[in-house]
Amino acid sequence: MHLSSDQPSARSAYASVRRCTDAVLYSSGLVAAAAMALTWATFLFWHVHIPLHLAAMIFSATLFLYNLDSVLPYKYTEQQVLSTRKLWMLHHRRQLLLLALLSLGVAGVLFLRDGWTHLTGFLGHLAAISLFYSLPVVKRQGQWRGLRDVPLLKAFLIAYVWSAVTVWVPALYLGKPVGSAVVMLLFARRFFFILAIAVVFDIRDYTKDRLGGTRTFPVLLGVKWAKLLALAALALAAVFVPEGLSAVHIVVLTLPLLLTAILVWFAEESRPDYYFSILADGIMVIQFIAVYLTF
Repeated sequence: MHLSSDQPSARSAYASVRRCTDAVLYSSGLVAAAAMALTWATFLFWHVHIPLHLAAMIFSATLFLYNLDSVLPYKYTEQQVLSTRKLWMLHHRRQLLLLALLSLGVAGVLFLRDGWTHLTGFLGHLAAISLFYSLPVVKRQGQWRGLRDVPLLKAFLIAYVWSAVTVWVPALYLGKPVGSAVVMLLFARRFFFILAIAVVFDIRDYTKDRLGGTRTFPVLLGVKWAKLLALAALALAAVFVPEGLSAVHIVVLTLPLLLTAILVWFAEESRPDYYFSILADGIMVIQFIAVYLTF
């Protein structure tokens, strides 16, 4: 009797944990935390902790952009079978929209409060790329499409915006020229790291992108060659090492790249949603942890 009475309780606890995990992952909570963590990692390179208000602005702005993208109609019409993640988003579209609007409000207040208005042009072009990533802005084959549908542009856009936010924003905050050698070195390292992760998500979306006409690296080159491209990007990221780092620093900072390489190698479209939502996004948090422990 004791065992049988415990079983429903255990199932209920598991279901509750699963619901909470889905809510955090599929509302882009981990993605927003990863953006904040990578930005913090850049601050740590200069031995400065990220200001709390800037961390909140990065987190809320990322939450806004990703949840806005999640509620767009194309997310649910361009594939025949919806994944568990897409079904969750479909059932929670209203909540995701409200979360996006709330996040936009928080990011806007922090943007004005901290005097970033003089960088409106710089930050505005990043926001424009992020918004037009999915919204129709280019005409292709008689249809208006987002920037993501320009052949091979999808992964590069993601890598550029993430690198600009997580490297250039800290540099600007600390008064360092974004064109200086060390900043550009950090930018290049971050760019190729994110590019490899973007290819992993392109592998996840292989069938959806192929049916929707989005020509990503896996669609044009095949999954095997896309993986090799991602591994080459990680090799390039490993090459861009700032001067003055000790051997211990270099080893610790290389470990997340090796873990990402394993993630790339075993990436398959058939993997569960959690493989991508936890591991692929979580690897960026691991990158932060490596920096945090090193600097």
